[in-house]
Amino acid sequence: MTGDGTRPSDRDAAVICGIGHWLPPRVVTNADLCARLDTTEEWILSRTGIAARRVADEDLTTAGLAAEAGARALKSAGGHEVQALMLATTTPDRACPATAPEVASRLGLTGVAAFDVSAVCSGFLYALAAATGFIAAGHADRVLLVAAERFTSLLDPLDRTTVPIFGDGAGAVVLRRGAATEKGAVGPILLGSDGENRDLIRVEDGYFRMEGRAVFRQAVERMAETARAAAGAAGWSMDDVDRMVAHQANARVSAAVAAELGLPADRQAQNIRDVGNTAAASIPILLGQATADGVLAAGHRVLVTAFGGGLTWGATTVVWPDLETVP
Repeated sequence: MTGDGTRPSDRDAAVICGIGHWLPPRVVTNADLCARLDTTEEWILSRTGIAARRVADEDLTTAGLAAEAGARALKSAGGHEVQALMLATTTPDRACPATAPEVASRLGLTGVAAFDVSAVCSGFLYALAAATGFIAAGHADRVLLVAAERFTSLLDPLDRTTVPIFGDGAGAVVLRRGAATEKGAVGPILLGSDGENRDLIRVEDGYFRMEGRAVFRQAVERMAETARAAAGAAGWSMDDVDRMVAHQANARVSAAVAAELGLPADRQAQNIRDVGNTAAASIPILLGQATADGVLAAGHRVLVTAFGGGLTWGATTVVWPDLETVP
């Protein structure tokens, strides 16, 4: 993809051909949190739009989450033949080595190129750009892209401002070489960053910290601006958008982005009420759930946008393909 968002060759488009997601079985409700935090169920729901989230048990690693979602995406795509695996995560299982090679090994993909991508909640879109680049450059015909997070492992258990927001989980897509005119072809991907505001979202002394009000303003502005630009690069107006799939940061953030773009509520795919903010994994989890539920259907014009620490942000478009989902 070139710097202005145009595609170097229509023959080298990356086409989504498989999708999968997986959530840890343990559900933590707002009532569960109120038993140990100085807050109320109503306060959490009104401020975040979240009623419950999934939390990984201590023995469930990021690699384990990723492998579950990746296996479902590969089955959805009809086969295990890929030449690269990219893992978007903020919570690798160790500082060194990367977690992606272990995920590849768990999936029987030993020998393929495998590496981690770190862009916090924008990680899926950053890794998607890398995957489309691999395909365009001829490095791979098929790529497995997984986003997996154990974000609850970064939280101060007594911090009522962060604990209610985040959950754990993983989502994945398989991309293949194809034509830009096909359903599933990934449109122009626009990415950005602002390192001067790096301290607005950070891990400090082992715990995640966030400057909530400043992050809200930045998230709404950056996501709306980049989404509008990505739609324009694809030749779409907002009237052409059937579904917006935004990073599930907070229900109020998503609503504000949609309002900025002039998109009504029935065009917003959402799952934050029951899943929470799963950071880099939120977009592919939502894509998977929305496909399974019929909220996303073949032919829908989908606008995808995200914002995360770094600061980082991004957006892209895709005409949704006909995909099989795997329970």
